[in-house]
Amino acid sequence: MKFDTPATRNPIDQLKVVGKPLDRIDGPLKTTGTAPYAYEQHEAVPNAAYGHVIGAGIAKGSIMSMDLDAARKAPGVLAIVTAANAGKLTKGDFNTAKLLGGPAIQHYHQAVALVVAETFEQARAAAGLVRIRYDRTGGAFDLTEAKKSAVISEREQPDIAVGDFAGAFASAPVQLDATYTTPDQSHAMMEPHASIAAWDGDKLTLWTSNQMIAWGRGDVAKTLGIPKENVRLVSPFIGGGFGGKLFVRSDAALAALGARAAGRPVKVALPRPLIANNTTHRPATIQRIRIGAAKDGTITAIGHESWSGDLPGGGLENAVQQTRLLYAGANRMIRARLATLDLPEANAMRAPGEAPGLMALEIAMDEMADKLGMDPVEFRIRNDTQVDPEKPERPFSQRQLVQCLRTGAERFGWSKRNAKHGSVRDGRWLVGMGMAAGFRNNLTMKSGARVRLGADGKVTVETDMTDIGTGTYTIIGQTAAEMMGVPLDKVVVRLGDSDFPVAAGSGGQWGANSSTAGVYAACMKLRQVVAAKLGFDPEKAAFADGKVSVDGRSVSLAKAAESGEVVVEDSIEFGDLAKKFQQSTFAAHFVEVGVDIATGESRIRRMLAVCAAGRILNPKQARSQVIGAMTMGIGGALSEELAVDKRLGFFVNHDLAGYEVAVHADVPHQEVIFLDEADDKSSPMKAKGVGELGLCGVSAAIANAIHNATGIRVREYPITLDKLLPHLPEMG
Repeated sequence: MKFDTPATRNPIDQLKVVGKPLDRIDGPLKTTGTAPYAYEQHEAVPNAAYGHVIGAGIAKGSIMSMDLDAARKAPGVLAIVTAANAGKLTKGDFNTAKLLGGPAIQHYHQAVALVVAETFEQARAAAGLVRIRYDRTGGAFDLTEAKKSAVISEREQPDIAVGDFAGAFASAPVQLDATYTTPDQSHAMMEPHASIAAWDGDKLTLWTSNQMIAWGRGDVAKTLGIPKENVRLVSPFIGGGFGGKLFVRSDAALAALGARAAGRPVKVALPRPLIANNTTHRPATIQRIRIGAAKDGTITAIGHESWSGDLPGGGLENAVQQTRLLYAGANRMIRARLATLDLPEANAMRAPGEAPGLMALEIAMDEMADKLGMDPVEFRIRNDTQVDPEKPERPFSQRQLVQCLRTGAERFGWSKRNAKHGSVRDGRWLVGMGMAAGFRNNLTMKSGARVRLGADGKVTVETDMTDIGTGTYTIIGQTAAEMMGVPLDKVVVRLGDSDFPVAAGSGGQWGANSSTAGVYAACMKLRQVVAAKLGFDPEKAAFADGKVSVDGRSVSLAKAAESGEVVVEDSIEFGDLAKKFQQSTFAAHFVEVGVDIATGESRIRRMLAVCAAGRILNPKQARSQVIGAMTMGIGGALSEELAVDKRLGFFVNHDLAGYEVAVHADVPHQEVIFLDEADDKSSPMKAKGVGELGLCGVSAAIANAIHNATGIRVREYPITLDKLLPHLPEMG
């Protein structure tokens, strides 16, 4: 099915099942610990051996020698895989670094060997017996230094210039020119990267934790040099990904190589240090923002430049992209530059681009409001736009940013905020409020599904779409139930298997909208087949309460399958609506903080997010995504930072003791409001994504609240107490 014009007769609009805050259908499996994650496929893969990955001890250089003798003789060892005996391996389409290094080393902890043994303990012990000699060479590990030689990325956008930015900025009565930095960050998902591989002749089955099954299948095939049809990926449950599992990593490739070498299934899970140093991470950024405005607050010039780094052949963190669309301004300059660094691979992490970009832009907007003597909410409203600022002829499909801001300000009690920074005390706490706008583009991707109708009246949906804890099982079930006129308990959802039709996958905030639209397309086809089988005009048939009806005559839905299961398959292909209309999602984030006047400790007191993100398919699940994102924003603002050893080139705090994410004690009262919205330019579901929008802008809102509480402006994340202590007033 091609979606290029809004549907006039859309069964989803009944909203009998879709749009309801229903419990997750996979909830009982999760809460009882019986959901089978990749490393836990005990019944599907009996007699699996264990692999332990050895990571490189240098960041740049080569392996001079690798002594495996003692490890080979260790108890239980079945095989040892290295680049020397693995055969020819090709770098996949979605990897900057090779998944098995040697003799050349590209980054610290790059996988260089896999030891396979009968037990995990034996594999780990034997790995400790491997002796490797390296030739270490110098590398580039400091973004500030590498920034000097940064270039335009061949893979990303060219420079953007609209009007005369330099002239308009120079002549603006009110100006801001400030530089902000965001650090390297880790995905820190609960479930590690883990895989089990089993060969049957020349065919490989890989149970793995992966967000994008079709991408992963292709990359595994390319890496191993085997036909794609000989690879099956299975990933029914994923314990968090945040973009870190968009791409196949060394656990999957080495499990496959280890299973081939050992002649039996092999399971591999990366330990936490290798997840930080041997998988992808969000790269650090340096961002310079210049804003010029008239005295009435109208922005006349806006410039945003960003620098980030990656391995050779990598891509940049496109932190400038939201600035192209979020605010009006006649004269604009947007530039992004990529530096070469020899740190672990940089790539997508929840809301890549917008998340770190808004960490800077929304502080800059707050600073500019201060300079103008304007309320920060009103300053943003003053500079709203309903069209693409670079292409005024291209309107937004829907844009309710102003409604988000006004609703949030009223609900949060923004009018009680004291505009005089550092003036509100609650005992030893300095108290302040801050806010920021949130923005994330809406992306769509071709997505397919197979739908089966059984003689028992049950509808089964099969698609390689994944559930990374976001509730995909439930919203796909809700979609099928709505379309076929059956209750949710009459729908079976099967996900995460490359034997199923290719779906959008989980990433980029495109998964929910695109995958349910694919199910919509398949169900529309099934409705036509079922109606015809029952002798009805498909255009007139109504599906409700397990029956098909036309003009007062009703027949059980199950009757269409009494002579055999009815199976159809279809996909949604998106036309050119995204070219005619700018499709985006918007939010307003409000935060109240307290800062201890003696210690500089910052505590979040309450948070509010108001989101405009199309039709909300399941408000309960969407709220869970947003409050999780808000919590992630707390970590991004106050604690999360991969500390780089700039001498040796690795992330020092590479475990969950040293890399500090927000925990329960950090999370205050959180409120989420979804504006009533249905975007018929987006998909037949009229939905958009929301899981990444919930993060975008949160950290800046916290930073702005800290400034309001203390009068101290911090432009370098995270905002740790050492950046506040020297500037706090004396206790009194």
